[in-house]
Amino acid sequence: VLTDFMMPNLNGIELLGVLKAKRPDAVRMLITAANDFKVAIDAVNRGEVFRIIGKPWQLQDLKFGIQQAVDYYRLVKENRRLAKELAERNQRLASLNAVLEEQVVERTNGLLEGMVRALDYRDTETQWHSWRVAKFTRRIAEGAGLAGDMLMHIEQSALLHDIGKIGVRDSILLKPGPLTPEEWVEMRKHAEMGYRMLANIPYLQESAQIVYQHQERYDGTGYPRGLKAEEIVIGARCFCIADTFDAITSDRPYRKGAPPEVAFAEIGRLGGTQLDPHLVKVFLSIDPAEWLRIRADIRVLEEKEKGRWNEYLVAPSPLMGGQTADKKPAS
Repeated sequence: VLTDFMMPNLNGIELLGVLKAKRPDAVRMLITAANDFKVAIDAVNRGEVFRIIGKPWQLQDLKFGIQQAVDYYRLVKENRRLAKELAERNQRLASLNAVLEEQVVERTNGLLEGMVRALDYRDTETQWHSWRVAKFTRRIAEGAGLAGDMLMHIEQSALLHDIGKIGVRDSILLKPGPLTPEEWVEMRKHAEMGYRMLANIPYLQESAQIVYQHQERYDGTGYPRGLKAEEIVIGARCFCIADTFDAITSDRPYRKGAPPEVAFAEIGRLGGTQLDPHLVKVFLSIDPAEWLRIRADIRVLEEKEKGRWNEYLVAPSPLMGGQTADKKPAS
């Protein structure tokens, strides 16, 4: 169900609430030009909205969101069918359940990655930043001796760390110049926004805490709660180092990225203030070639993604009268 927000009688959120009760299986999407994050919160809490699409929307974003919704609906429907079959079978099929759960995790991760990709396309200045930082954070966590599900949660949270920015107005998120103090107040809400979006999803509860704390600093100067040292979960402390490294070494429209050696020196200097000194030592002990390899791996993914978009842009589009997607139909 794809609905606008501003409508007579019932607004979009009220409509989604009714649909949630009457058609709980329907995947619900909301289109809105509202810049108030309360709209997004109400949509999630009252209507369990699958995705929010901002106006003015782009055709490729709309198609991408609808395809995700269709895939998600089919996935949920298929999982219910399989769960019923498994309940009726005997213990010999227990191993099949484990396989199916793994598939659910993989597909869920695919949907989450799609959300991050959509956010990256919106904030093009930091496109692919989340993907690089996720891998950097996981490598630091591995160096610190973490393993198993903890690594998965840490990598997942690093990938989703900026998901709360979906509730930040374009006029702030995409502003080319410095933000005003008032604008920074709104921008800094993105950590809590991201936490609220993920906290009620059992599969993402541990990741949600890291998302909540990813802007905290070891010396207590971060936000939103001013946590310090061991009060900050280790995944968030690993993330801060990875985020700093990527920020220094990545190109921006207003500057070129610095060499890794510059980042190593700066991170070493920040150990004990903004960054966890023990994890800084772990980071600096890792072969520098590994960071270059990870960056190169993400670059390969980026080039593949560009290739897929190029194929889409030249393919005939059924929504545009069979013309290619980068041409407008004749008037």
